[in-house]
Amino acid sequence: MTTPPTFSSGAVLTAQNMNSVGLWLVKTQTIGSAVSSVAITGAFSSDYENYKIIVSGGVASTAVDLFFQFTGSTTAYYFAQSLVTYAGVSSTGSGVNSNSWVVGFGSTGALNANMDIQGPNLAKTTQFGCNRPTISTTGSSIFVSGFHNVATAYTGFSIIPTSGTLTGGTIAVYGYKGTV
Repeated sequence: MTTPPTFSSGAVLTAQNMNSVGLWLVKTQTIGSAVSSVAITGAFSSDYENYKIIVSGGVASTAVDLFFQFTGSTTAYYFAQSLVTYAGVSSTGSGVNSNSWVVGFGSTGALNANMDIQGPNLAKTTQFGCNRPTISTTGSSIFVSGFHNVATAYTGFSIIPTSGTLTGGTIAVYGYKGTV
């Protein structure tokens, strides 16, 4: 296994050092105050084929699911989900064709989403996967994966709560480095 590069203040970084970096921060966006959705532009480009998106910090005005939607596309979001309660008393599964993907959860205590997305800037079907935990001792965790059945290249997306508003926190977009 290759050892990750170690950088120190004042060091000269070579192309080899920089090409060893696995994830590259592409963009961060601060979530405003009491917003009903957050639009992120310039997130995807031909620089990377795959991305990781993390929503952290901040709060929601009520307990809500967080949905992902490409800019300008409101159809053909297919996903399947498997739900398991923390108490271990039930589990269910379902599939759906929707106007967005469920990718996270928000509450008055926190926001969270951590998804991987393959090929959003390519003119072909885009795939994704994530785990959406409910931040509550009586809640559940949902494992979700699916695809967007539209062969279009996208550069932006929105994070949208099922209801209410979001305040604070950040959305970070990372590009996956290909082969080294």
